[in-house]
Amino acid sequence: MKNQVPTPHIGAQYDEIAKTVIMAGDPLRAKLMAERFLTNARQVNNVRGMLAFTGTYNGKPVTVMGHGMGIPSIGIYSYELFNFYDVETIIRVGSCGARQNFIHIGDLIIAQGACTDSNYAQQYDLPGVFAPIANFDLCRQAADACEKFGYTYHVGNVFSADVFYSEDTRKNNWTKMGVLADEMEAPALYMNAARAGKRALVICTVSDHMLTGEVTTAEQRQNTFTQMMDVAFSLL
Repeated sequence: MKNQVPTPHIGAQYDEIAKTVIMAGDPLRAKLMAERFLTNARQVNNVRGMLAFTGTYNGKPVTVMGHGMGIPSIGIYSYELFNFYDVETIIRVGSCGARQNFIHIGDLIIAQGACTDSNYAQQYDLPGVFAPIANFDLCRQAADACEKFGYTYHVGNVFSADVFYSEDTRKNNWTKMGVLADEMEAPALYMNAARAGKRALVICTVSDHMLTGEVTTAEQRQNTFTQMMDVAFSLL
């Protein structure tokens, strides 16, 4: 919808955003992707410091952009990209906390589905509970790419909460249900994609472990989680 842009949150013109967008919570991770992967990258957004860059990867136009933290934040940015900039595909690359003993720091999680305690789906007035899931083709291609690269990966459910510092001890029950990891954005991205008839996928790197207490630093999360980027860009 060209007449809807720029939006209140994205300052780019309509033709400055590619049809495929790779997003990260940290805007500096988007900057890293632009420097590492894009040719002729140019900055197209800095509203609220949410950096976005558009360039080409192997000759294909692509935009990389931050989306902030949490379901409300990615909900806003992905909605505007899908509905106002006519973006067809959004791939989120982010960090997550492992919930299973067989998962280790640095492993990749491909979020086939996203459990949540968020009320985001209530806006659709559905007569039941919606199951937010990834685009199957993207999910399958991401798994194939991990095999090709030799990266350790796991495919399955993640849990996405509205609260980071939670006092609800029942969250540990998600581990019993086989949930692989916690992150904070996938349901909104998947629901916005479903409502708009578009494609979405979340690929995360395990940055900490709920069971062992292992953690990584902010610098490590920003600069060294590049395997998931390799996979995301291979899907273009």
